[in-house]
Amino acid sequence: MKITKKDISIVSQLRKNSREMLTKISRKTGLPVSTIFDRLKIHTGGLIKRNISLIDFQLLGFNSRAKIILKVERGDREKINNVLKTHQNINNAYRINNGYDFMFEAIFRNMKDLEDFIYRLEKEFNIIEKHVYYIIDDIRQEEFLSRDDAVEMVFR
Repeated sequence: MKITKKDISIVSQLRKNSREMLTKISRKTGLPVSTIFDRLKIHTGGLIKRNISLIDFQLLGFNSRAKIILKVERGDREKINNVLKTHQNINNAYRINNGYDFMFEAIFRNMKDLEDFIYRLEKEFNIIEKHVYYIIDDIRQEEFLSRDDAVEMVFR
């Protein structure tokens, strides 16, 4: 199905607050509630992959976060891909290019547990190169297409 300006307007409101009542979204977008409901039903699982909550991990006692970039031997790519897909402390994982294979965000209770995880990866897999960037603070999260000018941005 073709994505319309109505769809982007709805998605923009959901990006701000995915739990917003359809009646409030209707008022903000000028679209009937029934249209919003129908569009959400059509796009769930497609344009709208899933609805999630952003969590303050520190409030749960997870104080160490890092973005890690790896270049691994070709023969280990599939195996490390499976580890990243299934490990409980990996929040996001990506296949990347420009000389590297993977980028992922790891979240642990403390720095020692995070370092132990990285050490185990290095022992188990042939890692050619790695870069670890410890996250100090979130400046912005999941903001793309949440502004009121989202429709203009998509349909320029």
